Amino acid sequence: MLVSPAYAQASGAGGGDVFVSLMPLVLIFIVFYFLLIRPQQQKMKQHKAMLEALKKGDQVLTGGGIVGKVTRVDPDGMVMVEIAQGVQVKVAKGTISDVFNKPAPTANENAGAAAPGSAPAAGGFLSRLFKR
Repeated sequence: MLVSPAYAQASGAGGGDVFVSLMPLVLIFIVFYFLLIRPQQQKMKQHKAMLEALKKGDQVLTGGGIVGKVTRVDPDGMVMVEIAQGVQVKVAKGTISDVFNKPAPTANENAGAAAPGSAPAAGGFLSRLFKR
């Protein structure tokens, strides 16, 4: 007979094999958590805090690319934004993507600023190259 008979092999201990086979999946989930899920949750938390701190007079950017000044914040989740002199639009609070509040300069920042007529401070290579 040219073909030898095939016999079933005995199964080994299954406890260690299952753990080893699941280890790559666990490692992939951990990497995804730290690289994708966690940063997205933090970004959502910051956006929610930004929307809750929204107040009258803030400069905002909407999701559609419109920049304007907040004139009224309604408790129902709507915001009145003035986009031009006398032109106001009502937008949903969730569509506001950024707030452009510029804090007032402190006394320490004003003390370090150069006088308008003084010579500019010596800069690096790029500032000399572009003469700024």
